[in-house]
Amino acid sequence: MDDPLVTKAREFARRAHAGQTRKYTGEPYAEHPERVAATLAQLGFGPEVQAAALLHDVVEDAGATDLELRGLFGDRVADLVAMVTDASRPSDGNRAARKALDRAHIAEADADGQSIKAADMIDNMRSIFRHDPAFGRVYAAEKDALLAVMARAHPVLVGEAEAVLGSWRRGRRGRDIGR
Repeated sequence: MDDPLVTKAREFARRAHAGQTRKYTGEPYAEHPERVAATLAQLGFGPEVQAAALLHDVVEDAGATDLELRGLFGDRVADLVAMVTDASRPSDGNRAARKALDRAHIAEADADGQSIKAADMIDNMRSIFRHDPAFGRVYAAEKDALLAVMARAHPVLVGEAEAVLGSWRRGRRGRDIGR
C-alpha cells in the first residue's frame, strides 16, 4: 500500500502529464515517472523521494510551479524536484552550454536528488539508445559527464547507469565496424 504522500504525488503527476506521450514509444508520459519512482522504492527510498520522483518532470514539462509543489507536497519534496529540474533555459546558449549549467546544478544536489536524477537517466537512456542511436552518441557523452559530477547518487543506481552506457557502447562498436 502506498504512502498517502506517494499516492497524492502519483495522482498529481498523472493529471499534470495527461495527454502527454513519450517521444519514441508513444506510451503515456506518466509511465516514465512511475518507473523512476519504482526504481527508488525498490532501493528503499522513502515517501518524499518517491513523491519527488513521480513529480520530477511536472515543472519542466507540465507547467507546475515550485510554489504549487511546496503547498501541496511540502518543502522537502519541492526541494528535491527543484534539484532535478534543469537549471538552464534556451536563452543560456547552445546545447553544450546549457548542459554545463545543468551539470553544475545537479552537482550541488544532495544524495536523494542525485539518486532521483540517476534513476531518471537510466529510464531515459534505455529509451533513447533503443530508438534513436544517432542522438544516442550525443546523449551518452552528456550522461557520462553528468555521472562524473554525481558523487552522492546511490551506488547501485550509478552502477546501473554505467552498465546501460557500457552496453550501448559495446553494441555501437559492433554496428560501427566496417563503416
